[in-house]
Amino acid sequence: MQLPEQPVAGQPDPTIRRNADQLMAAIDEIQAEKVTSYRDTAPLPAVGPTPPVPQPGPPPMSQWAVNASGVIKAVSVASLPVGGALWIVGQVDPWALGIILGSPAVAALAVARLVAKVKDANQATQPVVQNYYGNVHHDERTVTSTTRGVIANTRNHH
Repeated sequence: MQLPEQPVAGQPDPTIRRNADQLMAAIDEIQAEKVTSYRDTAPLPAVGPTPPVPQPGPPPMSQWAVNASGVIKAVSVASLPVGGALWIVGQVDPWALGIILGSPAVAALAVARLVAKVKDANQATQPVVQNYYGNVHHDERTVTSTTRGVIANTRNHH
């Protein structure tokens, strides 16, 4: 019969020491020289065999369907003010309705007059600006680049 190991005063518990030694041995094994990277030099395919996957957002549809959908949304949003106005006409007395509908028109006229005055003032004071450039060189080289890896390293090829 084997007696359990007894802790000695001032020394760590043998069980804890054994677990720590096992942990250190596992860490040493992991840190041993192993291959940690691989560079695939095969060219990337333009189109692969995997079928396309639907992406989040609007479902895939034709351009005509996209345009029709936008028109339907615009018409539905535009119908809200008309319905709201018809409801207001039935709920509000004529004086209040005149004030509600007349005040935006008066404000719009005032803003239009202000914009016209500012526009006239700007046109009268605009100086003529002429820019002269020296010789201009237009570079038409094509640059292709390849970027691969977790820590990207881009190499440009002229």
